[in-house]
Amino acid sequence: MKALRYLTLFWDIARQMGWRYVLFRAWHWLQAKTGVLKVRFPIGATGQSFVSIGEWRTYKTAFLFDPEKLSLRKNTGLTDLKWRVGQIKAGRFRYFSEQWFEVPDWHTNPLTEFVYPKKRHWSEVNDFSLREGDIKYVWEKSRFTFLYDLIRYDLHFSEDQSVTVFALIADWIDHNPVNCGPNWKCSQEISLRVLNWTFALHYYRGSPALSQQLLDQILCSIFDQMRHVAANIRFSEIAVRNNHILTEALGLFVTGLMYPFFSKSVDWKTKGRFLFEREIISQIASDGTYLQYSMNYHRVVVQLMIWGIRLSELNEDRMCEEVYARARAALMFLRACQANANGQLPNYGHNDGALFFPLTACKFRDFRPQMAALATVLRIDLGYQTGKWLEESQWLAGNCGPSLVKKSPQRLSAFSKGGYYVIRNYGTLTFLRCGNYHSRPFQADNNHLDIWVNGRNILRDAGTWLYNADEESMRYFSGTRSHNSIMIDDFDQMQKQHRFIWTHWIQNAKGEASCSDSDYWIEAEFEGFRHVARGIVHRRRVTKRKNQLHWIIEDQVLNVPKGMKIRQLWHPDERFGRHFRIEATDESGRELSATTEKGWYSDGYGVKKDSDILLFESKGSCIRTIITTRTD
Repeated sequence: MKALRYLTLFWDIARQMGWRYVLFRAWHWLQAKTGVLKVRFPIGATGQSFVSIGEWRTYKTAFLFDPEKLSLRKNTGLTDLKWRVGQIKAGRFRYFSEQWFEVPDWHTNPLTEFVYPKKRHWSEVNDFSLREGDIKYVWEKSRFTFLYDLIRYDLHFSEDQSVTVFALIADWIDHNPVNCGPNWKCSQEISLRVLNWTFALHYYRGSPALSQQLLDQILCSIFDQMRHVAANIRFSEIAVRNNHILTEALGLFVTGLMYPFFSKSVDWKTKGRFLFEREIISQIASDGTYLQYSMNYHRVVVQLMIWGIRLSELNEDRMCEEVYARARAALMFLRACQANANGQLPNYGHNDGALFFPLTACKFRDFRPQMAALATVLRIDLGYQTGKWLEESQWLAGNCGPSLVKKSPQRLSAFSKGGYYVIRNYGTLTFLRCGNYHSRPFQADNNHLDIWVNGRNILRDAGTWLYNADEESMRYFSGTRSHNSIMIDDFDQMQKQHRFIWTHWIQNAKGEASCSDSDYWIEAEFEGFRHVARGIVHRRRVTKRKNQLHWIIEDQVLNVPKGMKIRQLWHPDERFGRHFRIEATDESGRELSATTEKGWYSDGYGVKKDSDILLFESKGSCIRTIITTRTD
């Protein structure tokens, strides 16, 4: 029976992901086990000297900004920035959105205190172990996103940070031998590190702290790192194919562009650009939705497009028009889902805390900095007011010229290719997800409903927490239980397998959005729970009364096996009960009593808080729920 179960699982994965994926994964595993990867990725730096520092400083390749012509207004009132730089100089670094740790090296996981071996070949480093902990807590510091705090502080406070910046880069190079240790494990992490080093090198290209010896050391490391990425990019292209391949392609393109003296620069620039254009067109649908079903990963792609599109323009080699079309569509999708009051979006989909190029004082969940920067590159006016979120645009797109068109979100939006439906009315945002999976799903969250009132997420997605955690937590955050949707008994909409794998993908999902004189409504349905029984369909209708804080949610679940309950779940914020009332009835009109269960909420990667779940249960097929403001 066990062998049959594994055979069935293997067949399901191959059918859903494709035989190319399965065979490549098997081939890569075999190369790791037999030592082939050690041969393909040898230990040891090239030790080359590429260019004199005088030549380096006179290269004419245009970057995102000219450090001598930055028109940013200095702001010495950025007390949070000053505090963060003080922490960095004291050896404490920010991890993801709000955690700070003092980590003495580049290989220690601050949560488990496990120290990864820095001289072991990267192919022998275990990246999924509960004992060792989530490897992202090692990678986070080595991304070097903290460089942006140092550089911004340098500009705003007129205090040179080049010595600190170059000392940290040189220390990383000294303690991370080529192709050894955890920081050579992931090509996306390598590419991101090189992009961030490139930003710093360009800002400090005229600094007296940059000696010939130091320049040689940094350029040699960049070459070795991107040589690794180029040799391993098929893994992300076939076995991952999401924001990883986009980051790596951009890394190759930017490296080839900005370091023309590298022997592989032309090849990397050409290949990187080709892959970047191809994957943008492939991964972003024509309606602007993204194949990873995640708002934060959508923002990651926005950040990558800012660099790719802008650098190609500055160097008079524009990307193809379809890339611009997908970028505009992606931007308008995010804008439709964005709360005007604070720039936040639903905490929907996987959120690993990624914010690649933080160049403002805004909070992590505020998407305005990145969206405004891409809008500036595309010459679009999103209708944002003047604020601190515009600093990123000045760094990355300061001389793009005036906006040519103004775009405002519609009151009613349907993104049918991705399966998203949005109502914007009376200071509220009503967001529903119902779609088929054409690529690997990460969360069982169809028919999830998010409700926002004046920037408050009153009914919310519970978030992600960690990618490497205990089985109970992993199932909760990725499963249906952490979403405002329906479960049958304790079953998820799809069947959870190991780690990120789901089988029995959702089928026949569809939806529509419309309105009348008095109401807006969304109707959506999907076929799921196929590991429970065939033919189970969840239909949901959400009605929003115009210009009122009044919602009606009508759930119908067809073909539920006899004796099983349907469970309607709600994840309210902490103040929901003080301001709103939620009541439910079954198909006969009988009132259902809400029960409360303990759950969790994660507002940022690595952060988990206790949070209540409200449940309505019925042995029938329908639950009708009304949400209104309290009058008592």
